[in-house]
Amino acid sequence: MTQKLQSLAQALLDAAKTAGAQAADAIVVDGRSIDISLRKGALEQAQRSEEIELGLRVLIDGRHACVSVSDISERTIADVAERAVAMAKEAPIDPYAGLADPSELIRTWDLAALEIYDNSAEPQADVLQEGARRAEAAALAAGDITQVEASAGYSTNHVYLAASNGFSGGYGRSTRYISAVAFTGAGNKMERDWSGEARIYQSDVPDAEQVGAQAAARALARSGARKPKTGFYPVLFDERIASSLIGHLLSAVNGAMISRGSSWLLQDLGRQILPKGMDVVEDPLRRRTSGSRPFDAEGLATKKRFIVQDGVLLGWTLDLANARKLGMQSTASATRSTSSAPQPSTSNIDLSVGNLAQDDLLTQMGTGLLVTSMIGSTINPNTGDYSRGASGFWVENGEITYAVNECTVAGNLRDMLGKMVAGNDTRAHLSTRVPSLLIDGLTLAGA
Repeated sequence: MTQKLQSLAQALLDAAKTAGAQAADAIVVDGRSIDISLRKGALEQAQRSEEIELGLRVLIDGRHACVSVSDISERTIADVAERAVAMAKEAPIDPYAGLADPSELIRTWDLAALEIYDNSAEPQADVLQEGARRAEAAALAAGDITQVEASAGYSTNHVYLAASNGFSGGYGRSTRYISAVAFTGAGNKMERDWSGEARIYQSDVPDAEQVGAQAAARALARSGARKPKTGFYPVLFDERIASSLIGHLLSAVNGAMISRGSSWLLQDLGRQILPKGMDVVEDPLRRRTSGSRPFDAEGLATKKRFIVQDGVLLGWTLDLANARKLGMQSTASATRSTSSAPQPSTSNIDLSVGNLAQDDLLTQMGTGLLVTSMIGSTINPNTGDYSRGASGFWVENGEITYAVNECTVAGNLRDMLGKMVAGNDTRAHLSTRVPSLLIDGLTLAGA
């Protein structure tokens, strides 16, 4: 597999040089997947996908262009290179675009140490279907569940990158998953919730029965949901959705946002943005984790870094182009698709955990809202103003009293993140590990 992808990447570079490119990089992605879905006890979808995609970026006199195709024939590769060069000649000059200096490139890496690819045999479709049926049966066995949608799947993704500056390397990823969505009630009284598990290694995937039973338990807990009180209350973001809050922070420190001047954290480098003692760490080299990678999309070595340390914002997330715009160094955070130039993005993220379990946070909260799911989003990237639809459970005196739906949670991200209290309930296998987060004083719009 690696040899084939390497040959295709080199063919793209050779074709680009022949077509007149001064510099070029190429990406080849070989993706394969099987997805099985059941609905109301019947097989709804059985899908297999196999596809190789090629992406080529060429650079000429400060101009660049990207072209992607899924045909790997020699004629197509030559045509792609000619088309990319023609497009680049018509593109505006970008003084910041360009490949890494050869001295910056990673030369060796230990891919096996990351354990991001399971070499075990590809599961058969009937095995995946059986797993989905077991999840469905476990959910239905809970009682008062009216419908279940269960899915199981498998995928692999091999990526190979090569560039005219001398970089060449690739890696593979694998994923196994099983999920279930359970429904209870009917009509406007219908409620639903879900459970899902995904792992790199098949041996790590939890039992299908566990997934189905958890989906049912969550759905049944939502029976009789109603709007909460309107007012100013503390809100506890459940671990399942708390990572979305840190996601807004990560978007705000993305180098593309910073170089455009459109981030609510634009002036906060070196300032306190989270409570003291709280860190946000990126570690692309974390073992057996889906977001791990030995190098970024520009051939730079990835490494562990603090984005926030002791509550202080230490740096932006940068690829080469945005780093050049800002007069900084890349953080080896470039990602790309076959059809686009590199852009900065984070991989594995950890927020510092606290000392309290979720039940302790509920006690500390007293009266307020436990949010377990969110829909929609209105986030002002310049001011950090925040408003999202939410559902979950109303809490009185530290105890859950009834399920909640159709409400809105609003505040400002700067204020919210600056006073949050973290729980200790992160899940070790996730790429983004964020515990339950308690935030005092948010506006709830309900009944």
